[in-house]
Amino acid sequence: MRSKAIPYVNDEVAGRDFKYYIFDWDDNILHMPTKIKLEHLDDDGVWRAVEVSTATFALVRADTEHYRAPPGGWAEAFKNFEDGAPGEESTNRFIEDTIEALERVEHGEKPGPSYNALKKTLREGRLFSIVTARGHSPQTLERAVRVFIRYALSEREREEMMSNLRGYRRWLDKIEEFGTDAEELDYYLGMCRYSAVTYQGFKERMANDPIYKEKLAVATTASRPELAKEFAIRDFVEHVFHMLRRTGGLKRSVSIGFSDDDVGNVKTVSSYIKSELSKRFEGIKFVVYDTSDKTLSKGRKVCVSGQLNLPGF
Repeated sequence: MRSKAIPYVNDEVAGRDFKYYIFDWDDNILHMPTKIKLEHLDDDGVWRAVEVSTATFALVRADTEHYRAPPGGWAEAFKNFEDGAPGEESTNRFIEDTIEALERVEHGEKPGPSYNALKKTLREGRLFSIVTARGHSPQTLERAVRVFIRYALSEREREEMMSNLRGYRRWLDKIEEFGTDAEELDYYLGMCRYSAVTYQGFKERMANDPIYKEKLAVATTASRPELAKEFAIRDFVEHVFHMLRRTGGLKRSVSIGFSDDDVGNVKTVSSYIKSELSKRFEGIKFVVYDTSDKTLSKGRKVCVSGQLNLPGF
């Protein structure tokens, strides 16, 4: 028997405004156990192989005097951050590492500062985008979100999510006959976006974009990851805009929040929103949250376009 506490179809979503979210993954949603392979110059003058977390790498990556890529280069350093070859599922550690990180949270380890924001986003059935510096396919990132739903949301919260999803479908898509929970979840997750900016397919799509083709031509190697996040964010904003125009939702308040634990990304995205996105999409309000300070549980608001406060961040 289905729980009576939460309506099967939540028609109250028709009274909501539109809030959407863009999340970095590592150290923002979860503290992943995936390690980066480096070499470290020890006190005896010998370079030795070491593995460091993403949080440690953020601190030492500029220390080229003591840290460098392994013999295989940076491709080898970040091998665990990409999908394995077809048929080599064991070489793709992202799903396994996501499960391990979620199990650690279950046992009391503190999650990333945007962990609860993603939970709230899923419970409410709002669209979102995952934007990460990893090299996984969109399908792999979507699988990780499904794992997150299974581990992080209680049965009651999953029922709440499904009732909200059906409410949005009735309101915006004008349907009365719904699919199974699995089918409706497929539809919802298919409406979201998943961008791993070092994934080959993503890089090719970005290189073929007329605007970003020119930007890449003059970009430094160090600035390319931040530029790629710009492209991924623009892609999601355009997706949201076209979806709302199709359903007539642009008449309501629309807001998009972005959270990232990398200070460089935060500065780049903040500047990008102020100089380009806020001018092109004047009806959309933007917020950027810097989650690099581990002493702040929800991060720090650093950029606002329009009057907006995003609960949950």
